[in-house]
Amino acid sequence: MAGAVPRLRILLGPDHRLGPGKFDLIEAIGETGSISAAGRRLGMSYRRAWLLVDQVNRMFRQPVVLAAAGGAQGGGARLTPFGQDLLAAYRRIEARTRDAIAEELGPFEAELAPPEPGLDPPGG
Repeated sequence: MAGAVPRLRILLGPDHRLGPGKFDLIEAIGETGSISAAGRRLGMSYRRAWLLVDQVNRMFRQPVVLAAAGGAQGGGARLTPFGQDLLAAYRRIEARTRDAIAEELGPFEAELAPPEPGLDPPGG
């Protein structure tokens, strides 16, 4: 199914939840080198972004993101090698899930009804 987009939430334990929001933030931090810039890119406050980073960092024995305080030298944040590997693993899982959706649900694509004008698509 060409248009199918998985939004995966992975429960590694009762207090260990990872999903698209955290991984989009981690990816944006890797691209921008900044928690605040990544948060702005994703439409979230710095505080919200920082809290999500803190949650992810506390989830593992190794840090995912390292942040330096701002000031005269400027701040910044970067992904650790562990964080880069974690992000890459999640993106591979997404790709495999897209492939599985296409394989399993692709034959049904021709049977999709056209969307009704003015209605939001059903949530599943």
